[in-house]
Amino acid sequence: MAGQSCRFVQARKPEGGSGVFRLTVRNTMAHLDSEVKEECLREDLKFYFMNPCEKYRARRQLPWKLGLQILKIVMVTTQLVRFGLSNQLVVAFKEENTVAFKHLFLKGYSGIDEDDYSYSVYTQEDAYESIFFAINQYHHLKNISLGTLGYGENEDNRIGLKVCKQHYKKGSMFPSNETLNIDSDTERDCLHIDLQALSKNPQDWKNSSFFRLEFYRLLQVEISFHLKGIDLQTIHFRELPDCYIFQNTITFDNRAHSGKIKIYFDSDAHIEECKDLNISGSIQKNTQYILVFDAFVIVICLASLILCTRSIVLALKLRKRFLNFFLEKYKRHVCNADRWEFINGWYVLVIISDLMTIIGSILKMEIKAKNLTNYDLCSILLGTSTLLVWVGVIRYLGYFQAYNVLILTMQASLPKVLRFCACAGMIYLGYTFCGWIVLGPYHDKFEDLDTVAECLFSLVNGDDMFATFAQIQKKSILVWLFSRLYLYSFISLFIYMILSLFIALITDSYDTIKKYQQNGFPDTDLQEFLKDCSSKEKCQKESSAFLSCICCLRRKGSDDHLILIN
Repeated sequence: MAGQSCRFVQARKPEGGSGVFRLTVRNTMAHLDSEVKEECLREDLKFYFMNPCEKYRARRQLPWKLGLQILKIVMVTTQLVRFGLSNQLVVAFKEENTVAFKHLFLKGYSGIDEDDYSYSVYTQEDAYESIFFAINQYHHLKNISLGTLGYGENEDNRIGLKVCKQHYKKGSMFPSNETLNIDSDTERDCLHIDLQALSKNPQDWKNSSFFRLEFYRLLQVEISFHLKGIDLQTIHFRELPDCYIFQNTITFDNRAHSGKIKIYFDSDAHIEECKDLNISGSIQKNTQYILVFDAFVIVICLASLILCTRSIVLALKLRKRFLNFFLEKYKRHVCNADRWEFINGWYVLVIISDLMTIIGSILKMEIKAKNLTNYDLCSILLGTSTLLVWVGVIRYLGYFQAYNVLILTMQASLPKVLRFCACAGMIYLGYTFCGWIVLGPYHDKFEDLDTVAECLFSLVNGDDMFATFAQIQKKSILVWLFSRLYLYSFISLFIYMILSLFIALITDSYDTIKKYQQNGFPDTDLQEFLKDCSSKEKCQKESSAFLSCICCLRRKGSDDHLILIN
């Protein structure tokens, strides 16, 4: 029987029937070989689909790969927190300098921006005074600034201010007679004022013909200058300081010719490597410790990357064995669902996370050593990798049935949700374009397409409804009535119908998963194949028979006179 061990007995070859005898032996060996392959494949499949706890119980093998992932989570999170604290200093230094520049170079700045511009002027005198005030403040910067600032070279490698004005080439305008004669082509004139010229009599450059502005032709005046600064607050946190170059631009915008000149201030900060740093103390040691820690994170992630890649490669080989065996034995192909069971999406997630962590850690080390200054790219890589790492923790919670509902529900509902969102998105885009073209001139939240999309999304979530209704200007009764019809129909359609259907799709998938957990999931070809060895006693018997068959297969070719007797 199957549970008995194999034994060999001496047998005589029947006279005149050696050919039939050998054929019988070959068939028996082929059948045994097929059973051995099937049993090996089944055991490999069962072990592959085990979780770390089941693998430990099966082979008493410590789940050191799980320990590696837990260590990686701790180290990557620690690395991100340290980098985030350092990045906060960079962001704070940039923002505080921008606020300081506005108070230094914008005359009468109140501290609060007007809409998307800093402030505005309404008379020619105020426009001239604002321009000259910015130039004078630049000249006396070292005497009035509280920061560690100095003059920087502009694009022409010159220290000083660059003032440019853009205007129509020529023209004349008489509003009282409703006549206009103007050339629509524009020209741009620039004047460079260095520190030496500013040190002379101010009236010399103020009375220049360049500053005689014809406001009916003027489009904009732009004042640009570069400043340098050093961020010393990082020293208190035992980090090397950064050197900055601030590219500042003050723009007087008169394109609308509405009697209101909008004044914009833009400061673009770039971090550069300091040329000569001589700092005593323990900062250098602290930097070396951080670099060693980042290098260890790279080693851990590299090991995780190699292990996950190896697991995917072995899974693909195992799938190929199963597909070939299934086609050979059952004469049909395996369904797509079973094919995808071998591709572990969590491994792919870990690989992507490891790659981003490795690249981000290298950038962080270069930033810490002051060889690179790309904080934004490093933040994106480290932040996204940490997000993926913590999402991957759900994989281990999924080994418990009580926590596995979320993952199974997301997997079951995702295809239906994507198809539903594709249809609902068409309606959403239609409302977006309609609101932008009709309500744009009468409502601040509908001026731009992206603003309209954000406003409608907030309405779907029930945010800021009353303000959206109340801010519609009543200059046109027709547009006001249309806005009511537009908003009421959108809110009713998306909140009461589309959003409810969206929730119903997920609820339906959740109910289906709960029923499957109570009554059992439908078996696929792969699960039916693994069920053939489900009971422990049967597996033990088959394991004994499997070993006896191995013994039979190891017979020498010259032992054809031995017959296998069960």
